[in-house]
Amino acid sequence: MVGLEIDRKFLVQDRTILAGLPATHYRQGHLSTDPARTVRVRRAGERAFLTMKGASAGLTRAEYDEIPPAYVDELLDGLALAPLVEKRRHRPAADGVTWEIDVFEVDHADLVRVEVELSRADHPLAIPLWAGAEVTDDPRYPNANLLAHPCRAWWERERVP
Repeated sequence: MVGLEIDRKFLVQDRTILAGLPATHYRQGHLSTDPARTVRVRRAGERAFLTMKGASAGLTRAEYDEIPPAYVDELLDGLALAPLVEKRRHRPAADGVTWEIDVFEVDHADLVRVEVELSRADHPLAIPLWAGAEVTDDPRYPNANLLAHPCRAWWERERVP
């Protein structure tokens, strides 16, 4: 059966949540950024993923994921579309769910986005005080879009921090 991804995304308004939290370095690139079928390759510490996602339907979309790590660096260095996205991920738990706080690097430095994966679209969710504006439906924030449109460029144009 196809896995389903159900998630919500927010900006982080209070970065003090990061103090003392362990982080995992992520290096990722895309083989396809077509919204109907994105293909991402990712190294997360010692784990490796080749993720294929279908088109979004609200908060939900089809997702296939983890692979053996033997070839992930070759895929990232040889086949992935440039530039790669690099970030540090922190995973605090709050109110029974694990939040994934991404601190972006390089072209996206200063972007700190948090995502929470839910078991169902109508899952009741208490938003932590450190979370800011919800960007789940904002087309600027998916990783595939950040590749083509680094946030530094549009932040300067729109004066949106």
